[in-house]
Amino acid sequence: METCRGPAALHPLLPLLLLLGASGFLQSYAVESRCKDASNVTCLYAQWMMKFLIKYETNSSDYKNASLDLPSTVTHDGSVCGNDTQAALLAVQFGGGHSWSVNFTETNETYQADFIVFTYNTSDAAVFPDAKRKGLVTVVVKDSMHPIQLNNVFVCHHTTSFEAENVTQFFWNITMQPFVQNGTIGKTETRCHADTPTAAPTVVPTAANVTTTSTTTSSPAPTTAPKPVENPVTGNYSLKSGNKTCLLATVGLQLNVSQDKPLLININPKTTSTDGTCGNTSATLKLNDGNSTLIDFTFIVNASASVRKFYLKEVNVTLLNHLNGSVILNADNNNFSKWDAFLGNSYMCRKEQTLEINEDLQVHTFNLWVQPFLVKENKFAIAEDCSPEVDNFIVPIAVGAALGGLVVLVLMAYFFGHKKHRNAGYEQF
Repeated sequence: METCRGPAALHPLLPLLLLLGASGFLQSYAVESRCKDASNVTCLYAQWMMKFLIKYETNSSDYKNASLDLPSTVTHDGSVCGNDTQAALLAVQFGGGHSWSVNFTETNETYQADFIVFTYNTSDAAVFPDAKRKGLVTVVVKDSMHPIQLNNVFVCHHTTSFEAENVTQFFWNITMQPFVQNGTIGKTETRCHADTPTAAPTVVPTAANVTTTSTTTSSPAPTTAPKPVENPVTGNYSLKSGNKTCLLATVGLQLNVSQDKPLLININPKTTSTDGTCGNTSATLKLNDGNSTLIDFTFIVNASASVRKFYLKEVNVTLLNHLNGSVILNADNNNFSKWDAFLGNSYMCRKEQTLEINEDLQVHTFNLWVQPFLVKENKFAIAEDCSPEVDNFIVPIAVGAALGGLVVLVLMAYFFGHKKHRNAGYEQF
């Protein structure tokens, strides 16, 4: 009979600062699981940290973001050692009915993770207050882990994330080895790509970098004026439904964070991945810049109007510490009515625009061109430009100037006409 257990006591790591309304400080705990076979020999070992960000619908039909961290106590029911003909399974259960598992397969003297299954319970009112739909929700994602040599330990300290079906899963400080040979955990480590020195992402420093920087000397650093941040590089993003493109977006993005001290963050298209959903009346574009900045744009179609138009409804931004996965800032605004255009057209605005997410965060956009619905042949449709907004101010000014000039001409004509009439009167005497 196979048994799995955790340590006698799980030691909490540093508290994660979660700025999710009034959530305050929560603690995240490391999970350690050691499975043994019928001979009481270790066959699977794992230690890791993980957390979850979940978007759910409330009774008022709006959406909130829940943060789910591991508690100090978890169970390990259902884990399986596995062999060359049977997959190994690492499973944990925690909190109010939540569970997580990953299975491993062995092929040609290598092993790799296959599928990750996460089930969360929206009946857990502590995590999902005012949830509209209560019950278990299961999300399955394919792991992107490359094959690892048997007897090697897989190690990854950097944050890895998977996003699917309104759930983002974060993992870091991973040490694991399925299919342990002869009960002895391997001495050779295989590191994830992100842990290798050449794989350091070239991204603009974020609040995560600033808050985790440590000094090596006791003398204070000199105070210098911050260098101005250039406008962000314009990125091209798209979503597909099957083989057809269903959403197109071209935009340069810059975050203005003023939580502790002013900080500008440019989104780098080269390190940004896209995800999201398309639909007939709603669409969401999810951008992930190096697992440190997550931005979601949600568009909807105004079905109540006689003329159907789409517009930007909601923007959600999450800033993460890419070293340990902690949430630095999460902000959401679902009351926008911007970037509107007729359904079937696209919206364009080359000038800089500002989206006020909350008092601590703004999103600046540059060279925007977006079409979230009815994309045909992978091309933007006719663009409705934001420039008329500028023209609306110019036209009244021009009309006012013209009227002012006309008044001046009338007064001058009257003045000269009156003067000529008086001169003619003098000549009669």
